Amino acid sequence: MRPRLLALALAAALIAPLASAPAQERTAPRQRDWTQVVTATAEGGFRMGNPQAPVKVVEYLSLTCPHCASFAEEGAPGLMNYVRSGRVSLEYRNFVLNGLDLAAALLSRCAAPQNYFALNHAILASQAQWMGRVEAMSAAQRQEMQGLNDLQRLRRVAAIAGLDAIAARHGVTPAEADTCMADQARLDRVIQMREAADRYGVTGTPTFAINGRIAGSAGTWATLEPLLRGR
Repeated sequence: MRPRLLALALAAALIAPLASAPAQERTAPRQRDWTQVVTATAEGGFRMGNPQAPVKVVEYLSLTCPHCASFAEEGAPGLMNYVRSGRVSLEYRNFVLNGLDLAAALLSRCAAPQNYFALNHAILASQAQWMGRVEAMSAAQRQEMQGLNDLQRLRRVAAIAGLDAIAARHGVTPAEADTCMADQARLDRVIQMREAADRYGVTGTPTFAINGRIAGSAGTWATLEPLLRGR
C-alpha cells in the first residue's frame, strides 16, 4: 500500500470509534442492582441494599416461625423490588425462639454474605421438611445428644435436619460448617441479638422496624408495603 493510502486507512480507523460515540451516549446507563450488595452489620445482622437508602427496614425473624416462612414466600419478592432500586435497605436479624432455631440460625450465618439471604430463604421454604426430620428423631439419636456440649449438639441437630445439604447448595462446605458452628463467639453473637431485640421491644416474629421504629403489627406484605410506599 502506498504511503498516502496507508495514512488514509489509519485515519479512517481512528475516526470510526468516534463516529459511533453519539449512539453509545444515547444509551441509558444501567441502573445498579442493590440486591447484590450485602454486608454484615455492627448489630450482628446482614443488610442487603444501599447503605445510604432513605428507608431502612430491619426484619427480626425466626427460621422456625411459619409466619416468617409465609412472608418470605409472599412478601420478599415485592420487598426486593424496593431494595433493588436503592430506596430501601433490608437487614435480617435473628430472633431465635428455640434450640432448633438456634441451630438453623447459626448455620445460616456460615454462608458468605452474598449467599446469606438466598440460604435463609431456602431454609424457610423447606421449613416443614427439616423441622419434621428433627421431630422424628429416634430415641437413640436423642440419647446421643446427651453426651454432647452445646455447640456439638447444635451441629448434630443441623445435620439430622438436613440443613447441611441446603447450606451446601449455597456455598457452605461441610468442613466450613464444622468450623463455623464450633465457634463460641458466633453462638454468643446470635444470643446477644435476641437479648438486644428483647430490650428493643420485639415480642414475636416477623417484626419489622422502619428507620429505627417498630412498625406495629406489620407482619405481612399487605400491611408492610403501604408503609414503604409512603416514604
